[in-house]
Amino acid sequence: MKLYYSSGSCALAPHIVALEAGLELELDRVNLRTKTTESGCDFLTVNPKGYVPALILDNGEVLTEAPVVLQFLADLAPASGLLPQSGSPERIRVLEWLSFIATELHKGFGPLWKPVSEDIRAATLSHLHKRFRVVDMALEGRSYLMGESFTVADAYAFTILNWSHFHKVDLSAHAHLKAYMARIEMRPRVRRAMHEEGLLRAA
Repeated sequence: MKLYYSSGSCALAPHIVALEAGLELELDRVNLRTKTTESGCDFLTVNPKGYVPALILDNGEVLTEAPVVLQFLADLAPASGLLPQSGSPERIRVLEWLSFIATELHKGFGPLWKPVSEDIRAATLSHLHKRFRVVDMALEGRSYLMGESFTVADAYAFTILNWSHFHKVDLSAHAHLKAYMARIEMRPRVRRAMHEEGLLRAA
């Protein structure tokens, strides 16, 4: 399989999950401004939506949308524990987190990627901090969103929340969340994924 990614984008989450699951992926970096890839292809011929992640399956089909790609990869390695068994209450809770992360955190950062007025930035940060508090409260007394087991929801949450560094968003008011981010960043396969994307100097 081949994963099309852009360094530090939401495609970091499936990159992490593939490594955690022991799956082999070929990586091809995408320049999202020019829509060209490191291998020299027109990315729009791969994914007409123009954004990452895009996963080329072994049968040649293309899978897009981060939450779906995460579920697909985790289901290839059920023994990894990255996604609970289909039909279980635990799986529904993981899917609930994926939906929250996609709609409230991922999209919540949206306005910050473009030049905005101080008023819009302040309103965006106010909205995000309300959502951060939800995650912070859920993490009280537990290592990960589902308890003591790292799942696809954690890979996705870490990836999106890591954008707070890029946008200079202060997380100090959310102690459980800050500890959670530090804990995930120390996972060897997370560090490897970040290193492979040029986000760390050393794996």
